[in-house]
Amino acid sequence: MLDHSTWIKTFHAKFERKLRSAMKISAWRSGLMAGSILAGLFSLPASVSAQQAGPVTPVVVQPGAPGQPTRMLPPSTRATLPPRSPADVRFMQGMIMHHAQAVEMTALIESRTTTKDLRSLAARISHSQSDEIKFMKRWLEARGEPISAMMPEMPGMHMPGMDMSGHSSHSMLMPGMLTQKQMAALKRAKGQEFDLLFLTGMIQHHGGALIMVKDLFDTAGAGQDAELFNFATDVDSGQRAEIRIMQSMLREKPLKEKR
Repeated sequence: MLDHSTWIKTFHAKFERKLRSAMKISAWRSGLMAGSILAGLFSLPASVSAQQAGPVTPVVVQPGAPGQPTRMLPPSTRATLPPRSPADVRFMQGMIMHHAQAVEMTALIESRTTTKDLRSLAARISHSQSDEIKFMKRWLEARGEPISAMMPEMPGMHMPGMDMSGHSSHSMLMPGMLTQKQMAALKRAKGQEFDLLFLTGMIQHHGGALIMVKDLFDTAGAGQDAELFNFATDVDSGQRAEIRIMQSMLREKPLKEKR
């Protein structure tokens, strides 16, 4: 009869032999499986391989109008940008002139009022409209269009970088722009009188910009350019918000001067 230590050694020896055998079988099965997979891949039909390697035919779908089905278009269909409308160009040229007067109005703030809220609003208008003038000039230049149209002079307005000397003496203002008389009164006023004239004048001015945007989108074929569309809608929403602010400031009785 084997003693206890001899029995343990014999058991361990048998266990190690069985473990090595099981590991060999597992490795053999793994190799066999990998070989089968590779063989299957190499034996795929040529048609399947060709389908995977070949170019994918694009599917062009044209969405239908509301309530109408979509249409499948030929693969050769190519997207085309809408043609530029003359109304787009006139809108940008006119809005440059329109913005320029607003910037001139805000330049009067520093020496004519101490109303803190009005100063902040004017700074916002000046900054945003100056940047928008630069954008509109770039838009026109990129399309080979002149910055200003041949229009009569708009009195009471100085437009930086724009030569108006060749225009006739007849006045022609864009919607909402202040007349020569209104601008002269604004320049003479100070304190609360200036605040009142500035707010009423700028509300009138912003209202004119909204009319210009509406006229653009009411014109057939106009406003389709993506950059112009985004700009015009931003002008509309931004100036509506500023009109509400100015109307609220006018309702304060009296306008308080704050340092």
